[in-house]
Amino acid sequence: MDDLHAINAAINAKAGRKLGSSIVVSIGILILVFGSLYLNSAIFGVLVWLALMVASRELTHAYKGGGIDIPENVIQIAASGLLAAAWFGRVSGLAVATAIVIPNILVYILVKSPKDFVKKSTAATFAIFYPGFLGGFVLLLAHSDKGLERILTLVVLVSCNDTFAYLSGVLFGRHPLAPHVSPKKTWEGLIGAMLATTIGSALVFHFALDKSFWLGAGFGIVAVITATCGDLIESAVKRDLAIKDMGNILPGHGGILDRIDSVLFTGPAVWFVLELIKRFSL
Repeated sequence: MDDLHAINAAINAKAGRKLGSSIVVSIGILILVFGSLYLNSAIFGVLVWLALMVASRELTHAYKGGGIDIPENVIQIAASGLLAAAWFGRVSGLAVATAIVIPNILVYILVKSPKDFVKKSTAATFAIFYPGFLGGFVLLLAHSDKGLERILTLVVLVSCNDTFAYLSGVLFGRHPLAPHVSPKKTWEGLIGAMLATTIGSALVFHFALDKSFWLGAGFGIVAVITATCGDLIESAVKRDLAIKDMGNILPGHGGILDRIDSVLFTGPAVWFVLELIKRFSL
């Protein structure tokens, strides 16, 4: 028992997270995601909206800690508008809503105070685009034919990437992937994620989507790139704002945004590839 505690403590120290708490939270999230989808896609949509509102709040609070003060309530209303447009107007609604919302936010910030306009307007645009626009693609996946299968595909891809990047990095990590952005990420972790996600993607494409193994395997490589980039982007934001986590609402993970950073970048890629497959009957 002491040896198990010692191993767990060593893993926690190297990964910078509590493994046990992380696993429990991850299982709870999966139950919420697929339980809500099984009951009704609208329930899932509400849960996504709530999660993204918390993520938006985390980001604006992190901004304030870094000396960038943007209106939290206005950002959340704007992000909610994008999500509603995605749900009711599909991708064209999301695109048009984004084109309308962002210029209006810029005008609002200018009228409120022109001081530090470039800093505040850039931060506000990112705050709307990141959780709001990118998160809209999760709703597009769910609110469509085979919504459950599409969300399952997204979850499998991101889970394989995050889990095996974590395990491979902890067990074999020696060479930093991006030391100036995220020192704990390693090339060994990336290779582990690439192998696992390629296999996981091939399986979910074949059994859940009834598509070719090879098509799934090819997209698995793309998903690793998008998920890793999403993680690195969020790490860069946190490093720039001098914070460790975006929040502490999820034990073992940090904040909501710490948990969904890979999802936000991979969701649009999954939607785009599945739409291409549907369009060209691949």
